Amino acid sequence: MNRFTISSAIESDVPDLLAMIRELAEFECLAHEVEITATSLREALFGERPVAGALLARVDGHVAGYAVYYRTFSTFVGRSGVFLDDLYVRPEYRKRGIGRALLERVAAVDTEAGGGRFEWIALRWNENAFRFYRSLGAKVMDDWALLRMNGREISNLVSAKVRVAA
Repeated sequence: MNRFTISSAIESDVPDLLAMIRELAEFECLAHEVEITATSLREALFGERPVAGALLARVDGHVAGYAVYYRTFSTFVGRSGVFLDDLYVRPEYRKRGIGRALLERVAAVDTEAGGGRFEWIALRWNENAFRFYRSLGAKVMDDWALLRMNGREISNLVSAKVRVAA
């Protein structure tokens, strides 16, 4: 059985991370939404003011999966937390405990920082993911809806505020 390791990403891992981000986007049928570049990923993870962290799983030296996360804050809990933005294990490495190990390591990041909340989202059609997450004790927040604005929508909102203030 191939053993795996999990470690924090380093700057030289950016090309592998970027490749897997694109693989995940393909799997989720969202490749058309990918805007990230090696430069923007490098800046987000290793720039002067990093805004996210990343973990890589390797099997026999081959990159097998990753997790990208960032810090959050909950007014209800009154402490920081962590949001898992991506969790991905390449298909040929699944069913080996890698996904669980990545989740455990991200949870440890939260715990070590004194955090009190670990959150993530999953696509409703990904039944395997939902079964896996529930088996770990995760709660599906059916009463909550994810809302999102991207570049154009954000610009429109900012422009509307400027027009109202003028």
